[in-house]
Amino acid sequence: MEISDFLNSKAISVDLQATDKENTIKELLGMLVKAGAVKDEDKLFKILISREALGSTGIGQGVGIPHGKTDSVSKLMGAFGISKAGVNFDSLDGEPTYIFFLLLAPEDSAGPHLKALAKISRLLKDKFFRDRLMKAKSPKEIIDIISKEEAQAK
Repeated sequence: MEISDFLNSKAISVDLQATDKENTIKELLGMLVKAGAVKDEDKLFKILISREALGSTGIGQGVGIPHGKTDSVSKLMGAFGISKAGVNFDSLDGEPTYIFFLLLAPEDSAGPHLKALAKISRLLKDKFFRDRLMKAKSPKEIIDIISKEEAQAK
């Protein structure tokens, strides 16, 4: 599974404006709505926030992967965003979060959902990869950086 299989190219931002956890999730989700990928924004937001209540998806090293399962999607989909200022995302290491992948998965898809989380986590452990993402100036550049990294990881 490649990130390009589920990352919506119209739901990428290199300049998220949100300054807190809830609004960051709303902004990422809003990009998927604007891209026409999802509809039920309020329902999806509640699902994502409920997942956060179980434990923060801020995994540390400046990375957050808010995610949830829903019957509102038929396949795994994702949005991506960079916050230049950083967001208090209740991260495991207590540090601000800058890089966000938001994932929505169908209710019955444990396998692809977990594979996507593992793949993202594995790639984002690399500080140089995170640094390249942070310096990206456009959504196209984000896609190119991710594609190149995935090709090298094969």
